[in-house]
Parts: sequence; C-alpha cells; structure tokens
Amino acid sequence: MPEPGSTVPTSLPTPRPDDPTLVAPATDEPTPVEPPSADRRPHERTHHGHTFVDHYEWLRAKDDPEVVAHLEAENAWTRAQVAHLAPLRRAVFTEIKDRTLETDLSVPTRQGGYWYYSRTLEGSQYPLHARVPVTDPADWTPPALEPGEPPAGEQVVLDENAEAAGHEFFSLGSFSVSGDGRLLVHAVDTTGDERYTLRVRDLEAGTNLPDEVPGTFPGAVVTPDGRYVFYPTVDDAWRPYRIWRHEIGTPTTDDVVVLEEPDERFWVGVGLSRSQRFLQIELGSKNTSESWLLEADDPTGDFRPVWTRREGVEYTVEHARLGGRDVLLALHDDDARNFELVALDVPAPGAGPADPADARVVVPHDPQVRLESVDAFAGHVVLGLRRGATPRVAVVALDDAAPDGPWVPRELEFDEPLYSAAIGANPEPDAPLLRVTGTSFVTPPTVFDVDLATGERVVRRRQPVLGGYDPADYVQRREWATAEDGTRIPISLVWRRDAVTLDAAGTGADPAPLLLYGYGAYEISMDPYFSVPRLSLLDRGVVFAVAHVRGGGEMGRAWYEEGRTDRKMNTFTDFVACARHLVEAGWTAPDRMVADGGSAGGLLMGAVTNLAPEMFAGVLAGVPFVDALTSILDPSLPLTVVEWEEWGNPLADPEVYAYMRSYSPYENVPDDASHYPRILAVTSLHDTRVLYVEPAKWVARLRAAGAPALLKIEMSAGHGGVSGRYARWEEIAFEHAWTLDVLGLAATEED
Repeated sequence: MPEPGSTVPTSLPTPRPDDPTLVAPATDEPTPVEPPSADRRPHERTHHGHTFVDHYEWLRAKDDPEVVAHLEAENAWTRAQVAHLAPLRRAVFTEIKDRTLETDLSVPTRQGGYWYYSRTLEGSQYPLHARVPVTDPADWTPPALEPGEPPAGEQVVLDENAEAAGHEFFSLGSFSVSGDGRLLVHAVDTTGDERYTLRVRDLEAGTNLPDEVPGTFPGAVVTPDGRYVFYPTVDDAWRPYRIWRHEIGTPTTDDVVVLEEPDERFWVGVGLSRSQRFLQIELGSKNTSESWLLEADDPTGDFRPVWTRREGVEYTVEHARLGGRDVLLALHDDDARNFELVALDVPAPGAGPADPADARVVVPHDPQVRLESVDAFAGHVVLGLRRGATPRVAVVALDDAAPDGPWVPRELEFDEPLYSAAIGANPEPDAPLLRVTGTSFVTPPTVFDVDLATGERVVRRRQPVLGGYDPADYVQRREWATAEDGTRIPISLVWRRDAVTLDAAGTGADPAPLLLYGYGAYEISMDPYFSVPRLSLLDRGVVFAVAHVRGGGEMGRAWYEEGRTDRKMNTFTDFVACARHLVEAGWTAPDRMVADGGSAGGLLMGAVTNLAPEMFAGVLAGVPFVDALTSILDPSLPLTVVEWEEWGNPLADPEVYAYMRSYSPYENVPDDASHYPRILAVTSLHDTRVLYVEPAKWVARLRAAGAPALLKIEMSAGHGGVSGRYARWEEIAFEHAWTLDVLGLAATEED
C-alpha cells in the first residue's frame, strides 16, 4: 500500500560523479522498434456479485522469468523512447551538481558529551556521521566546522559509504547512541525491501559487537545505560507488530518480546522520551492510538498504558516537569477534531491507566488551528501547529504559564507568508536554545537557534546554492480554486520572475508551461519547500504548482476526513478543479501542463487521467497505487488490513467495493485511450508498499487501449527508489528531461 514520502526510481546506470553520461543503456541491447505487448490471460475476480476480468494479473509472478523478461523489455523500450533526451538529462544533472556544495556538513547537535553532525564529501554517494567532544558544558554554541576539514578530535561514528560498499542499494534505518556515548545501535537495508539488519557498534573500539539481528524494522533504540536495545519486527504483511528487548552481549535467541499487537490495523514503534526518563511504545492505526510507558532505569520491567485504547481516539504523550512534578502532556483528538493539549499525572508503576477525565486542558481545541506535535524542555513547551495551510512553531514559557492552563502559545514569526517552520534536532531537554528549521519555495533550508529566554534568533546555517542563486529572481504565491462542491482549494505556485508574463491583475498573461503536483492522502501536507533540482525547471520557464487537495492535512483534520474512505473522490475532483483554475486564470493551457504525483499521489494521477485526460499534456506517476481495488481486496498483501481505515474495506462492504471500483485507475481505463496524455510510470521491483505489478499492469492496459504510456522499473530498489545522492540526481534528471520534453522545452543541447 502507499505510504508518504515516496520518490521516483530509475533504471539507468549510476553515473560516475566526475563523468556522468546518463545516456548509456544497461547493456549493448538492440534498439526495440515496437513497444512490449503483454499477453492477455483472463483472470476472474468476483466479489459482491461483480466479476472483473483481469488480463494482466499474471504479471504479479515476480520470480517468473517471463515476467522479468517483460519488465526488462519495458525498460528497453523506455530507454529507446527517451534516448534523444540524453543531452538534456546530462545538462540537468550537471546543473544540479554544479549548484550543490558537494563537500558539506550539517549543523552540530549536542547530545550528552558530544556534538554530532554529518558530513558529505565530493564523489561520495552517502554521508558519514561524526562527533567531537563538548569542551565547555556551559557553552551551547555549536562548534564552527569547515566543510572538507575534519576538526581536531573528530570521531567518525558511522560512514554510510563504507556500509554501502558492494551493494547497489543502501538505507540506514536506525541510529541510536547510548547516554554515555559508548555504543551505537544502527540498522541497514541493502536490498530496498525494508528488512533491516540491526547491529551494535563499540564506538571506542570502532568495531561491531557480535550482537546482530536480521529482519528488523526501523526505529531501534538503546537504553541510556547502554545495556539493552529495544527494536520492532514485522509480520508477514510487513506490519511492525512486535517490540523486542535485547540485552547487549547475550545471544539474540534470548531476546524477549515485550509487546505484541494482534490487531492487524495497528503499527507499533518504540523510543525514548526527550527527558530520557521513559521508554515509550506507540501503537497506532489510521484513527486510533495508544501509548505505553516504562521507566528507562527499569528496562526489564513491564510497560503500562497511559490511557486505555478507545476506538477513534488518537493521542501522543510527552514527559515534562510542571510545577516541580512529573506530568505527561497528551495531544489528543477526543471531542477535539484539531487536537487539544492536556496535562495528566504519570501513572505509577503497577497502577492502572490514567483516567482521561482527570486531565487538565492547557491548550484548548481551536477549529482554525491543527495541533500536530508537542516537545517539552526544562522551562518551555514547544508546539508544532498548522494554521492557514502552513506549518508553524509556537513556544510556551512555563515560568509565565499556569501549571493547569490555559496556555497562550507564542508563534515564531517569519517574513514570508508561504513558509514552512518546524522543530529541528533538539535532543537535550535542558538546552537554553531551541533548534528550528525553515524553508519556502524560494528560501533554501535554514537552521535557526532561538534563545528561549530572549527570543533572539541566530541563523546557524542556510543551505548554500552555488552559481549565484538569488531568491529575488523567483516569486511564490497562493491561489485558490473552487471545487465542485464549492470548497476553496489552495494552490501554491513558484516561478522565475523574468520567465513568466503577468497581466495587470497579477495572473498569467500568456499560458506558461506548468508542472502541477499533488498527493492528497494520510493527512500528509505538501508544505512549501525549496528544491535545488527544481531550479532547472523554473529557469527554463516552467511554473511549479502544488494542488493542496483534500485527503491531505493542509487545512486541518477536516481536510483529511473530506478526502478519505467514502469521500475519496474529492481528492481527484479537487485536483482537476485546480488544473481548470490554472487554465482559466491564464497561468497555463492543457497542452502545456504536466501532472505529477507518487505513491498515493500516483493513485491521484491515475484517477485524474481517467477523469479529465484532456486537461494534461503529460502525467508522471511515481510508484503509483493504480490497482487499488485489487490490492485492498487481498488481506494477504503487505499492509492491506492496515489500510482499510484509510480507504474502506471492500472485502466486507459491497458499498465500499462499488465506490472503490468507480475510481480505481486500472479498472477504469477505457477501451480506447488513444486520446490520453503521455504517461510515464516509474516503480521498483522490490517495493513492498506499492507492488511493482500495479504500474506494470496499468501500463500494459493503457498501451493496449492506445495510450502513449511508458514504464521505467528500477530492478534493485524499493518504495523510496534508488539510494545515493548522485543516483538520485540522475533519476531527477530523467524525470525533468521527460517533463520538459512533454512541455515542448526539450530543445536539443549539444554534448
């Protein structure tokens, strides 16, 4: 099933950083003259009295040589069809590389007796993680480090390049350092299937201990004393459902299950409170959650729930000190659609769960403000919230706040109306400074330290953009489209100032080439963000737009609820409404617009292609969830049961079945799709969230119906696509070149 954060994979070879060709096929294969044509092999699927004949279900046999041959043929055909774009791909890749400071480092973050940071080196795909000792415990100013110059006393904690050596794919899934800084717990995936091998490294010796656990899920944590590791594992449906305790130095066969969640709708995770006082297990479905606590100095004790699980109620907790006593700050949505913050006493060991009626409201519910996170520090509480379709950060000074509320959070102000602010890396609860990150469509990611006592703000780092980038050369703004039911849908736009002509009213005077992005699921918000690769589009005159459709979380919980289950069609019609608005307002024209979305946004792409093919010149669908009904009907597939709360259960409910059948992209491809826009679907063979077979079947059916569809499949990656920054830049160059070609901007560039 789809999950947030998807990227678009590639099947092209990884370039050498010093000589990226981006054009050579994987082999010296002959150029195909005809697209692959998948055999039609009828397969019947019957539910609720309805039979659907699926002619391409046979492509699900991942290990069948015939299926693999078909996928390789699809890649060969795609390579042939985009071969003329090789110079443009090379140009875009070079632009991304030339704008990026390849030898760089992050702002150091203090934890325990060290400052931790990551460094990148020119020519290396992955970062290395390092640290230097804290020399003055009273000084909270991060050390000034120079890129490419390891500071005196630096210790490399983990070099991802060394870990990735010999593997086509690499992903780091856990990274947890013990309180004394002696041990590192980390987990790695080298295939893309999200099965991570857990290891424990002795940082003093620089070697791994014998402790090794294969098949774990990301999110392992080591206790502050460095004696135990808690880690999650998954069931056959790829659902993290168990939390284990491992005593370092003992056989992993002796590991103990401390919690197992039998309800297939729920995921589990484990972590430490910021205060390091509590181990926390979080359990959650799409609309219900539960938190369990255990004192970190008693890791072999029993976890206990904070509140008893109540169907349809979500909550998270944060340990804090208020008025000299330990409390839990709980962010919940019980009769508070946009969440409210309450304080409650910590349940004592051996006592039952707390009574929600005893909680004291400290930040009341506000229908205009969606509370999203809470972080407690020694003298302050920091809230992540959403107002006016943008994320914000607010601070409560506890010295000035009544212990039992109500509190009045003070928002941090920024100069730009379309600006994303978020709490950064703040592991130390006693720090006098608050680390905040911010970005916009025109402002590169920026790291601030805010003095919690004075409010003074210091910029620690702004992502450098080489080549003379000037934010004043670009413009961002917000527009509003009107949906079919009258709802106003926000659209964010950014463009190069001298590349787009505006009329006296400030809208498009001449239709410009435009890329319209959308997602619309899981209450995930598509917030303003800066992108170096995007500059290659903007500088060629492309307007980039984001349709903030329902199903996301931009406008609060109601926005999400109005784009899920039996209201999912709103997501698709909202996107079409945004496209029509951009055309009617003069920003673009249908033959100058490409739609783009990945994962659940790929479902959106498939649906709008069927709904309004005339609105788009091209559709880019990354790891697309386009065979949604087939997948949601099969509880044996990874994550299906978990997803029933998001989409409905068509297996049990005929109305849900009929509703999903009405929009599932694969089932609704018409017999004649020759009028469809150009389509590029990209996927990965080892994707466990949206199986490769969905776009493979979709493209086969589209092509049989006459649609100009291409499939590109990465044969050694998962849902997140390729790993490594150069490989990622290469795949972006591929996508951008295809997009520019569809928009008529792929003028031949000399080698």
